[in-house]
Amino acid sequence: MTSPGGAPGPFDPQGVVWQPVSTRLIRARLVSALPLVLVPAVLLALAAAASGVTGLWFVVAALALLTMWIVWVIPRQVHAYGYAERNDDLLIRRGVMFRSLVVVPYGRMQFVDVKAGPVDRWCDIAAVKLHTASVHTDAHIAGLAPAEAARLRDRLASRGEAQLAGL
Repeated sequence: MTSPGGAPGPFDPQGVVWQPVSTRLIRARLVSALPLVLVPAVLLALAAAASGVTGLWFVVAALALLTMWIVWVIPRQVHAYGYAERNDDLLIRRGVMFRSLVVVPYGRMQFVDVKAGPVDRWCDIAAVKLHTASVHTDAHIAGLAPAEAARLRDRLASRGEAQLAGL
């Protein structure tokens, strides 16, 4: 996105081509988040129906609204996620309301991980995490196809080694 004046903003550097993550990340995040809301909602609805306590229905309604919000916001978050490889660094952007842009110079990378939990493997996605000397660096890219995650891991590792060697 560009700033209102049409010039690139702090979250959209000029000339950067963003690579999106897989939309399968939406399914993975929904599968992880919805049971945390739906199971209590169903149990409370059963309790409300059995006991006749009207106040429980308000809690069920609030959980239903929360479910609808989760189903609306997760796809927006996933579509805002992206990464870009430049000559000297890797850019990672995320966020809709609270946006973030992480810039990781290749020379600062110590190692690169590829991870996939059970839900990720079921959705056929993986995550790449970059480790730097800074403990506060949150450089990870979730929702990549496994082949793309392996390619990116190898490419980042080789670029990091080249930057450290001063090539």
